Amino acid sequence: MPTPTSLPGGSWMLGDRLVPRFGFGAMQLSGPGVMGPPRDYDEALAVLRSAVEAGIAHIDTSVAYGPRTVNEVIRDALHPYPDSLLIATKVGAERDERGGWPTARTPADLRAQVRETAETLGVDTLDLVNMRMGDANGPQPGSIAEAFETLAELQQAGLIRHLGVSNVTAAQVEEARTIAPIVCVQNAYNLAHRVDDDLIDQLAVNGIAYVPFFPLGGGYTPYVSAGVPAVAARHGATEKSVALAWLLHRSPNILVISGTSSAQHLRENIVGAGLELTDEDVAELNGRAA
Repeated sequence: MPTPTSLPGGSWMLGDRLVPRFGFGAMQLSGPGVMGPPRDYDEALAVLRSAVEAGIAHIDTSVAYGPRTVNEVIRDALHPYPDSLLIATKVGAERDERGGWPTARTPADLRAQVRETAETLGVDTLDLVNMRMGDANGPQPGSIAEAFETLAELQQAGLIRHLGVSNVTAAQVEEARTIAPIVCVQNAYNLAHRVDDDLIDQLAVNGIAYVPFFPLGGGYTPYVSAGVPAVAARHGATEKSVALAWLLHRSPNILVISGTSSAQHLRENIVGAGLELTDEDVAELNGRAA
């Protein structure tokens, strides 16, 4: 297992915490379709413990994963949590019996999700809560004010330490910042889906982290369409390694939350993300980005 000092990408301030830029996304620690408990509970515990042993200090989760079951796994694996660990969560969506992700953004919904998340994780104060807007099709226009004001009130009450936003437009980011400080933006972004290029650069200037979900394609255009295979072949590396390494190269405020349900795959992802891209590699990858 890599040591904490070997995590790729250096560090970035996430709120009041300096965290390695390589983190862990916990969504895959649920059952099929992000519903129910993991198929292999012991392996789910092992991958979380391996992540912390490797020096990962940023774990991303959501009450909607399972729902609730991923947070239960995190608690069972890691509670009491080390002081160095920051657990980020999202609110704003529920799950239905068909595995859908209906929105849940009323003040009552959000208060219930925050309290349920804190109870399930076994904490009094959540480190970081991202307000999830948009839907499965991506960010949707509209005001974030009512929802974000509710989270700001819960922050003032001591239930939340830091706030962020997820699946949002640039306009919603700016609107949220007029209500309360944000420490991160979590949007879909990868080599082949780069609509947030300008936003990432603006956030970096303001010291705000950008946390890409779907770093390897997800529901958007697969990352392999962006010229990854040729660069991977030159290095004798995997395509996944090239895609993760490019994200860490793209901007110092990008925090990668690579997800897996396997401790072995976690080790491979950490090593792979440390691939050193040449200027030629980066120029080729950038030139082919959609």
